[in-house]
Order: sequence, then C-alpha cells, then structure tokens
Amino acid sequence: MALLEVAANSIASAFAAQAGGAGRVELCASLDEGGVTPSHGTIALAREGLDIPLYVLVRPRSGNFLYENAEIEAMLDDIAHCADLGCDGVVVGALTAEGEVDAEACQLFVQAAGAMGVTFHRAFDLVSDRVAALETVIELGFERVLTSGGMPSAVAGASSIARLVAQAGGRIVVMPGAGIEPDNVAALRNMTRAREFHASAKRRLPSGMRRTPSDDLGMGGGEIRTDEDTVRALVAALS
Repeated sequence: MALLEVAANSIASAFAAQAGGAGRVELCASLDEGGVTPSHGTIALAREGLDIPLYVLVRPRSGNFLYENAEIEAMLDDIAHCADLGCDGVVVGALTAEGEVDAEACQLFVQAAGAMGVTFHRAFDLVSDRVAALETVIELGFERVLTSGGMPSAVAGASSIARLVAQAGGRIVVMPGAGIEPDNVAALRNMTRAREFHASAKRRLPSGMRRTPSDDLGMGGGEIRTDEDTVRALVAALS
C-alpha cells in the first residue's frame, strides 16, 4: 500500500493529517512561501501528540537554496534540536550557485541527523541535472527525495518522476509532490510507480474574528489548515 505524507503548517494541521490517515507528517511553517522551519513549541507539541512519524522541514528562509555559512550553522543547530525532541526525521537540501547539490553542506546535514531519517526536499527540482543529482543524493545517504519532476506539479512532471523511480531502483525513495489531489493521485501512482506521495491537503478556514479592521492589512483572514477529509480521500484513493 502506498504511503501519504502530509505537509502540515501547524499543530492543528499535523493532528488533522493523522486523523485523516496520513502515514507521516512533514511539519513546517509558512507553507505559502514553500515552507520554513517551524518553532520549537510547534515541533515539541506535534511530537508529543502524534503517533505517526514526524519529519521537520529545516529551511532557514524562503527563496533559493544557496546558503551562507551562518545559515548552514543554523540548520545544523535546528537538526540537532529536532533530534533532541525525538523527531523521526528532517527534510533538508542545499544547492550550489551552479545548480548542483551542495554535497559538502548536505553531508553535514546527514551527519548531524544521526539516527534520524533524512529527506532531500524540492530543491531537487531546481538542479541542472536531475539524473546526476539523484546519484549524489543517494551517495550522501538520503533515504528519500521529494520532487515534482522539475515541473510546477507532479502530474505535469510524471514522466520525469517515472524515470527517476526507475533510476533509483530501490536505492532511495522518490516521492512525488506538488499539486497532488484525491482525483489525480491514483493515476499518478500508476504513471510513476512511486510508493510514497506528498500533499498538503490544505484549505482556508473562515475567520473566527468578529472584527476585522481592514482587509487591506492582510492579517484578518482565516488560517490555511490541512483538511482531514481531503487527507482521508487521498488515502482512500491510494488504497
């Protein structure tokens, strides 16, 4: 049976993912910016309340994946922090200015993770050569790579993902992500032969605020949260 990982942007989203039947949570913050590292309290409470594996995105900022030394040091500290809190894994990645996997930085990330699992995130979709990058990620010891096949959605990149799955040959998990919905995930599984899938299953909740001063401020709307029913539908489509 295929596994569904849910990108959860809050504690409530993480719990909704578990209630909907997800097999793993990737916890992050600022999902609308591609995700960054969540707070200590968010990680700690999610770890305390989840029975399924918890992976944490370690990304110090939005934007590109070319990191300065200080940012790499911060990421190493965050990885150690996740280990101390009992997380099952981390989700990381770094690139060189030429669009190759930053093997030096990523080796440090894998070493810092120790017994935790390590996923290479969608920085993979920005590399100049995905075939070569996959071999590098495998050699570095990553257990999984998240990818849309270099396209805006995993459905659009399905043929590329299928080739990566074949290239991996069981040496690493190739996990499609981006734009995955209940009505396309089964077909994507058939096209790619992937065994793990990544989705946010999110929706915007209506605001509970009785007073919103001005929509122009952009701070009074309802939150974006993982939807339990959508998770359940994704899991059913994969079963």
